[in-house]
This record gives sequence, C-alpha cells and structure tokens, in this order.
Amino acid sequence: MKKVSKVFYIAIAIVVFMVILGASFPKQFERITSDIQSLVSTTFGWYYMLLMSALVIIAIMIAFSRFGKIRLGKDYEKPDFSTPTWIGMLFSAGMGIGLVFYGAAEPLFHYVVDAPNAEVGSDAAFKDALAFSYFHWGIHVWAMYGVVALALAFFQFRKGEPGLISATLKPLFGDAMKGPLGTVIDVLAVFATVFGVATSLGFGAVQINGGLSHLFGIEVGFLSQLIIIIVATFLFIMSAWSGLSRGIKYLSNTNIVLAVILLLIILAVGPSILIMNMFTETIGLYIQNLISMSFKTAPLEGDNRTWLDGWTIFYWAWWVSWAPFVGMFIARVSRGRTIREFLLGVMIIPTLFISIWYAAFGTTAGNIQNNGIDLSGFATELVLFNMFDQLPMSTFLSILAIILIASFFITSADSATFVLGMQTTRGSLTPPNMVKIAWGFAQSAVAVILLYVGGLTALQNTIIIAALPFSFVIILMVVALFKALQKEI
Repeated sequence: MKKVSKVFYIAIAIVVFMVILGASFPKQFERITSDIQSLVSTTFGWYYMLLMSALVIIAIMIAFSRFGKIRLGKDYEKPDFSTPTWIGMLFSAGMGIGLVFYGAAEPLFHYVVDAPNAEVGSDAAFKDALAFSYFHWGIHVWAMYGVVALALAFFQFRKGEPGLISATLKPLFGDAMKGPLGTVIDVLAVFATVFGVATSLGFGAVQINGGLSHLFGIEVGFLSQLIIIIVATFLFIMSAWSGLSRGIKYLSNTNIVLAVILLLIILAVGPSILIMNMFTETIGLYIQNLISMSFKTAPLEGDNRTWLDGWTIFYWAWWVSWAPFVGMFIARVSRGRTIREFLLGVMIIPTLFISIWYAAFGTTAGNIQNNGIDLSGFATELVLFNMFDQLPMSTFLSILAIILIASFFITSADSATFVLGMQTTRGSLTPPNMVKIAWGFAQSAVAVILLYVGGLTALQNTIIIAALPFSFVIILMVVALFKALQKEI
C-alpha cells in the first residue's frame, strides 16, 4: 500500500491501544473517561459556546462577502453531483442516526423530565423543548461543518492541495505541515473522527436493538448490540468497496426517501394541526432567543448546569468531533459550487428539515404524554417505538424506523471509512480498499468497546474528550482560510 502515510500507522496504533485498554480494564476505563469528561465540561463549557457562536457569524460573513462568488474548484468547473443528491449526501453523513435516536426523546426530556428554563410539564416547557432541539441540531452545527468543509474544499479543489486537515494550515505554518507538526494535526483529526463516528454507531446499535426488542422480544444488551454491529460492519464494508459514486450515493438517496416517508406519515397520522402550529411558533421562538441560547453558560449556583453539560455542551463536543469526518466528506461532494451557494445550502437546508422533523416527532410525543401515556419512563432508545404504539400503522412505522436507522448506520460508517482512508493516504481521493476496510473494523471495534465499558454514558464521555483538541485546530483553519481568501480577490 504505497499510498499509506505514517498517519495511518500512528493513528491505528492509538486506536488499537485504546481498544485493548478498554477491553482489559473496562471499569477503570469508564471511570477515567467520566472524570476527564466532567473536567472538560466544567472548565471549557464557555469555550464551546463561544466557538460555535463565532463560527455561525464567520460562516454568514463569508457567504455574503465578496468571497461568496469564488468557486470551489476552477472557474469553469460545475458541481460533481446534482443538488438533490448533494443534499442527501451531506444530510446522511451529518447526523442521520442521531436524528432518529433523539427525534422524539430529546423534546420529551426537555418537556417533562428536566426543562432548561420553564417549569417542567408546562406549556412554556413544551415550546422550549422544541426550540432547544432546533438549537442543538440547527444552524450552529451546520455553520461549523460548513466552515471546516469550506477550508478543505477551497485548498483541495481551488489550490490543488491534498485533502488533509494539515494542508489547510499551510498559510500559517508553511512547509512545517509536511513534517511532524502536520502529522500530529492529521492524527488528531483521525482520532476525533474514529471516536465521533464510533459514538454514533453505538447509538445506532442501541436503538436498532431497542426496536427489535420492542417488535420481536429480542433481549436488549451488549451481546445483541455486538451482533448488530458485526452485521452492519459487513454491510458497510461491502458498500465502501463499491466506491463513493455508487455505494454512498445510492444509500444517501435511499436515506432521504425513507426519512421523508417516515416524516410525512407522522405528519399525517399524528396531531397534524398541532404539529404545524407548534412548528410555526417554536421556529419563531428559536429565532427570537437564538442569541441568549448561544451564550447560555449557567454560571451561578441556582442555574441548571447539569442540563447544560448533558445536552448543549455534549452536543457541541459531538459535532466538533465529527467536524473532520463531515467536513472532509461535504468538501469531497461539493466540488464546483460557489462559496455562497455552498455555505447557504449547508446551513439553511438541513436546519429547516431538522426543525420540521423535531416539530413532528417532538410534538407527537408530547401530545401522547399529555393524553396520559407516560413515554418519559422508557429508555431513550425505546421512546420512539413506544410513541409509534399510540399511532396507526405502529408496526409498519417501527419497521420503517429500524430500516432507516440501519441505512443511516451503513452510510455514516461507509462515509467515515472513505474519509479516514483519505486522511491516512496523503489526501487521496481513491484510498485503497484495504485501508478503508481496516478503518471500518477499527471504528466498529471502538463502538463495541465503548458499549462494553459503559454503554451510552461512555459514548458521551468519549465524544467530549475527543473533541477538545480538535476544536483548537478548527480555529487555526479559520485563520488560515481568511489569509488565503484575501489573496483571491
């Protein structure tokens, strides 16, 4: 494998070491990750809030600046993929599994278990629950993805640099990015990618297990989740073998179709008028309170710091850990688009779809809760399926949801193997299949270990830890991008 760089060997050695450590000392591993996570959340919560808010401002400034007309590629190049396919790809890679996992459960939690602002169970809490769900999955996330992807696409397709995180920092560090410092940067990106994606795969396995248990009585536990991950690993490696333009393209289009079908059915059989009314009012609430939400740090003793750490800080860290993966993937499929078209598309389209999704699923779950069916007593992965039980076509909806989660699982893992392959083969757009397969097994092994040592808690802890070092790289990428853009016009 002549294309393989030293980043591959260093990163795979670190991942293997972490897997062995977790398997050998599960209790100690869980305790250590928990302690580090608590320290990071308490110490750097303000930093994550400022970083994500700053990236929104930066993305909007660039989109509407004179740089917006620059094309990500040569001036004569056209987009590689049609707009519908492009939207499907960035959406599927960006957050598919999490959207199904949390779609009903997150708003329900904010409403009846632990409300961020209002009294638990009140009408105000119901509306806040949706607004904060839009906030956690909306424009902040996609602005961050957009800025990272923009830097990668600009340097790769406009400047002819390899598709590596380190290559985007050349305006700041020059040829040092070809040496040990560049290697460290790329290893950090690989580490964040592996653990960020492994977390999502863990969530997917847990929810597929929950759905199968709900429908067929299959036991919920580590063994069942292990079997699910093994089967899914085989499927996404087969897809990865077929290449970007075939496997991921078809899977992404399938994901969008299945997601839209599920959403339309919920809109039809759920409390339709209530959903549309709640969406209209809460999207306004989200926009109205966007600034205060963006800078909420719960600094005083009477503030709900536990909620902030468990939700907003967790999400910001999760998205940052996904940034190298999603950024590279979105960059790869966005060649030929202008910066303005790219940034506005990445920020606006997913945010609107996700808001409608949360309005539909969150309102339906809240309405069922108000009608005397306590959905909040179920585990997170089971809320969705127990919500379906109160609707027409419940079995069909559950089966469709399981298929959608599995499809998102395969697409995310497939996309990640491609991106990890790029990062460890000097930015090659056609990484060898053996490299992709190695990363496919590695990220599945990490998901298995994280579930083994502590289930969802260990998954969340690891996200926050993995994200912190890469967040500093994002800041450097922004500075380097501005420096390079200044020379374009």
